[in-house]
Amino acid sequence: MTLYPIASGNFKLDGGAMFGVVPKAIWQRTNPADAANKIDIGMRCLLIEEADRLILIDTGLGNKQDDLFFRHLSPWGDFTLDASLAKHGFHRNDITDVFLTHLHFDHVGGAIQWNKDKTFLEPAFKNATFWSNADHWQWAVAPNARERASFLTENIQPIQESGQLKFVGLNGTSKLQTSALGFGIFFADGHTDKQMIPMINYKGKTIVFMADLLPTIGHIPLPYVMGYDTRPLLTLSEKELFLKEAAAQEYILFLQHDAHHELCTVQQTEKGVRLKETYTFNQIF
Repeated sequence: MTLYPIASGNFKLDGGAMFGVVPKAIWQRTNPADAANKIDIGMRCLLIEEADRLILIDTGLGNKQDDLFFRHLSPWGDFTLDASLAKHGFHRNDITDVFLTHLHFDHVGGAIQWNKDKTFLEPAFKNATFWSNADHWQWAVAPNARERASFLTENIQPIQESGQLKFVGLNGTSKLQTSALGFGIFFADGHTDKQMIPMINYKGKTIVFMADLLPTIGHIPLPYVMGYDTRPLLTLSEKELFLKEAAAQEYILFLQHDAHHELCTVQQTEKGVRLKETYTFNQIF
């Protein structure tokens, strides 16, 4: 098995929304805001090369939305998913599986693109199986008012219509199970229903793709919960459970949304679980 971090782009979101009830005077120490109160957000995907499979975890925003959509999100930097794949010798047509942690636009947007003539939408990975889970899929196609703006029909419906969609099975009430793709999944319901957090055994270490359970290193303290989360108190308890285990088991946390830190570890302190070290992928692997 070989893992590759895949940068699909960066954008900006309101810092207050990203940190909920935490005052700006505190959160801006780790996540400084610009004049519009926006902070840097990454869209770091992960590519798993295993035997004859190439598994891409999440896809970023994509490029099919209109100019107003992108102006609202203030994209920055020169990273693209295609360029990042090419850096490692791959093309999007090589991808055999696309694993979607959840269906918010910044995680699934790149899964769908316009066709050559811009007359209809089609899967951006024509040879891939797309993986979600039935509970989250239903949550996304019949969204609550709070999340409706994050679940865009144009990102979701074409996947189902393509015939390339499969669901990861849910093992009763278990929070951790092994997927058909060969890695474990921690299910987290605080941010959105049945978000899937991949846990990958790699070179003797456990790499955890944190998605929106832990967006940035600034979100490690338990009360630092996003205003976007549908069940913030549940996020708090899920974070506590997970971070205690991550500290005890020395997990390496792969940070999808931290634009400036790829990986981190955490440790138990008198104040609870806190940041231990940050790393680039190349420093560890």
